[in-house]
Amino acid sequence: MTDEKRDFDKVASTWDEEPRRVKLAADVAKAVIREAGLSRDMDILDYGCGTGLVALYLQPHVRSVTGADTSRGMLEVLRQKVTEAGITNIRTALIDPADERPLEGTFHLIVSSMTMHHVQDVEALFRKLNRLLPPGGRLCIADLDAEDGSFHGDMTGVAHLGFDRREIGAMMGSAGFSEVRDTTAAVIVKDGDGTTRREYPVFLMIAGK
Repeated sequence: MTDEKRDFDKVASTWDEEPRRVKLAADVAKAVIREAGLSRDMDILDYGCGTGLVALYLQPHVRSVTGADTSRGMLEVLRQKVTEAGITNIRTALIDPADERPLEGTFHLIVSSMTMHHVQDVEALFRKLNRLLPPGGRLCIADLDAEDGSFHGDMTGVAHLGFDRREIGAMMGSAGFSEVRDTTAAVIVKDGDGTTRREYPVFLMIAGK
């Protein structure tokens, strides 16, 4: 692991070319739809949205989606997709991680997929996200179960080797969330040395405010 930040701008234009990445986003989005009870009067935030793979899947089911990310390149790819598809209920927002309040606005649901393992102080971020939710709002976090470091070939920008579900659930509780529960949203399969295959479960933590 390293404190160096990964330059997601450089990989934004080719990010969606990895089929496994696209499938994971679809699996996570399906789990969110199943577990969070989406409705057409909901405004949601996709925190760490990347190129919008999850946001675009959720968009037809809600009133609006704000896709937020620290990478201008990722957000530009999402904006291009939205423009080309004629989608009117997705907007983008650039995140400054140093801001005490990461974004302005209130959201009924906050979703974040495969972002937390890049965040140094996860509990502090949970506290910030909690302030963007009204009473009764929900938070859905998808990320890797704790792993041995073999998932990432390049460890640049990786702050955590996945998470123990009980520990990240406790962080959510300490940040003001309640009724925390988890489910398995997906399993990522990667080839090992050419003769073995490794499975990496991805959890979805669901919590209310």
